Amino acid sequence: MDPQLPYAHDIFPHIRIVLGMVIGLGVTRLLSGVARIVQHPGQYRLYPVHLAWVASVLLLVHFWWWEFGLFQIENWTFGKYLFIIFYAVTLFLLCALLFPDSMLDYTSYEDFFYSRRAWFFGLLAATYLLDVIDTLLKGPEHFAHFGVEYLIRTPVFVALCVIAILLRDRRFHIAFVAGALVYQISFILRLFDTIV
Repeated sequence: MDPQLPYAHDIFPHIRIVLGMVIGLGVTRLLSGVARIVQHPGQYRLYPVHLAWVASVLLLVHFWWWEFGLFQIENWTFGKYLFIIFYAVTLFLLCALLFPDSMLDYTSYEDFFYSRRAWFFGLLAATYLLDVIDTLLKGPEHFAHFGVEYLIRTPVFVALCVIAILLRDRRFHIAFVAGALVYQISFILRLFDTIV
């Protein structure tokens, strides 16, 4: 090993700090948006599908827990570092797309949500695909831990995101976000140590 390069156990905390900053900005964006709704509930008409996606993306806080698996990587490269940061930036952009800087161009959160659905669901599909690479980076044992379910889940959710881009049908969007929330909560409870 090059004596100029830090050891893997020195790199991982550095990467966690950068990840924490980017993910923290995304969570701040979501929480500020929710706070704005609480402060001015009548300013713009709320839309349950939008709020459900806010809850779903907020659950992505488990990404931070998920990334503890990065400590297993011994041969860090700048490319891997850039990939992990890009993944975190994608999650931040998801958060930013749920609460714009200004709602002046929109009549309601429903109007905003559907006008930006291609961007939102495009990024959401990208996060599912990026997650596969992220999981592979952590090693074959880590990838195998999630079993066949993981290999089915990813293409199904990517396909649903593509449908969500193409369809504005409210029933589909309600079913999609409800299913995504139930699955996400189930996934967290089954695969992470949730016992206090």
